[in-house]
Amino acid sequence: MAAEGGGKEMNEIKTQFTTREGVYKLLTHSEYSRPNRVPFNSQGSNPVKVSFVNVNDQSGNGDRICFNVGRELYFYIYKGVRKAADLSKPIDKRIYKGTQPTCHDFNPLTATAESVSLLVGFSAGQVQLIDPIKKETSKLFNEERLIDKSGVTCVRWVPGSESLFLVAHSSGSLYLYNVEHTCGTTPPHYQLLKQGDGYAVHTCKSKSARNPLLRWTVGEGALNEFAFSPDGKFLACASQDGFLRVFGFDAAELHGTMKSYFGGLLCVCWSPDGRYIVAGGEDDLVTVWSFSDCRVIARGHGHKSWVSVVAFDHCTTSVEDSDPPAEFSGSDEEFHEQIHFAGGRDRANSSQSHLSKRNSTDGRPVSVTYRFGSVGQDTQLCLWDLTEDILFPHLPLSRTRTHTNVMSATSPPATGSASTAATATAATTTTNPTNPPGTNGNNTVSSSSGNSGTLSNSIPAPLPRSNSLPHSTGPAGGSTTPNSHMSSKGSSIIDSAFIATGVSKFATLSLHDTRKERHEKDHKRNHSMGHISSKSSDKLNQLSSAARTAKADAAKTLGTLLCPRMEEVPLLEPLVCKKIAHERLTVLIFLEDCLVTACQEGFICTWARPGKVGLLPSQNPTNSPSGTVV
Repeated sequence: MAAEGGGKEMNEIKTQFTTREGVYKLLTHSEYSRPNRVPFNSQGSNPVKVSFVNVNDQSGNGDRICFNVGRELYFYIYKGVRKAADLSKPIDKRIYKGTQPTCHDFNPLTATAESVSLLVGFSAGQVQLIDPIKKETSKLFNEERLIDKSGVTCVRWVPGSESLFLVAHSSGSLYLYNVEHTCGTTPPHYQLLKQGDGYAVHTCKSKSARNPLLRWTVGEGALNEFAFSPDGKFLACASQDGFLRVFGFDAAELHGTMKSYFGGLLCVCWSPDGRYIVAGGEDDLVTVWSFSDCRVIARGHGHKSWVSVVAFDHCTTSVEDSDPPAEFSGSDEEFHEQIHFAGGRDRANSSQSHLSKRNSTDGRPVSVTYRFGSVGQDTQLCLWDLTEDILFPHLPLSRTRTHTNVMSATSPPATGSASTAATATAATTTTNPTNPPGTNGNNTVSSSSGNSGTLSNSIPAPLPRSNSLPHSTGPAGGSTTPNSHMSSKGSSIIDSAFIATGVSKFATLSLHDTRKERHEKDHKRNHSMGHISSKSSDKLNQLSSAARTAKADAAKTLGTLLCPRMEEVPLLEPLVCKKIAHERLTVLIFLEDCLVTACQEGFICTWARPGKVGLLPSQNPTNSPSGTVV
């Protein structure tokens, strides 16, 4: 629906979006939900989650999907882009009383066409092991809530194990279980095994083997999500206290730490090669952290509310090196790092098993692009590209290849008639959305992907701001381009505003006065965003003592290696930023031929990758309410 003035309504739901690979399209007939397809009342309910497993079915359609909506849990054959979803035939359906499913995870090692192991965590703290194919309930852990009474926030099978699994709770504790052991009839007694900065690990004291095997206490407040590295040796934990902590799992040793800009961290994921970690949370940002350097290397600004899920796209992530991997040149640390991660998962691109930072001319791989995505409570999907310009800012750029156009985060914006000359001298240009790919107003730059340009010999300051597409806060297809520079002074204002308010308002801190009205119009009550104005000082006086303490603690880390200031790291802008749902988004999963999203309304959507659309409307069966209640 068009608004006055010809612009599109910001609330319009998008059904497709375009990247350099092509067009991603929403397949409306491949949408999964409860069989009656009535929008779910999400008030007071736990987030909708989705899990996938392949059971190696001989029919060639071995994908299975599990999702929870309120008190209900569903298990279906997932037909993806091939055929329409048939909601009349769930393999298994369960309705729980007194508690709600909060998360779940399949064990791919034991999955067959006849049996599959599914762990389900609940809001009251229990964990259930079920087989939705045999429709059996094998075991219930923490049944009497003697181990932990708080809700389960995340559950995962330990990589490579058929019996060990890890459970996180909103209490901030993390428990290691063995499916072959019982939990006991009395509360467990623990003995300290190891402790460090912000964490402690205890073993369970018992004459006989019982669960839990270990208890980790991590940070303060809820442990919102954890993720194993691709090789299964490291564990990244995102906590409500705003800290990302990365542990060596077997040794229970802290490898590195990062602090959010403010607020809690809600989600975390690893790159397919294990070199980078992306986290998101209540600061409305996505933060990229280098595993080897243990430091923040970039932040992404595009969401207008809390970021609920981050995920890497292993299909569009590519690291290519034309030279033989045996001829590695670099530091010993880089060499050992390369060997350590050589055994990544098979689903990652094979080229990533011999990553290096070497090239015959400039000491970097020939081509580096990590693609990751994020979804949030602002109902927006963002896609991000992490390129060599961000990963290796101190290495010289090759003249023979194209690179993502970047801006200096510390350069003041050019004004007046001098702006053209300054732009030409520094070779930093702003892409106008009204111009064809590869052009910038009257100045043409070469481009091979439609979103990058060749930089000249003159390089700006080493803290780039990715500017391959217009800023996400602008109207889709609009004719105006936001200023791509953010001065050091402007960044300091952002830092000061954060310290002064202590609330999640970064996403609406206007970098340019001309965007103020647009931000205010886009503001919604369920978003964490809001303008920082002259009323901030009044709000500060109303902060509770607890909020003042949190503000003071955050101020101690701001500007340190744990939490760099905004001008100290590159600022990414999303390649794609689209509103795709009416309710907050809770799921983002990248598959071979599609990506899957879900919102709190209870609808799980399939987005076909470019060239993968194979669905015809005539294939859509009649959906009728059905299913056996267990």
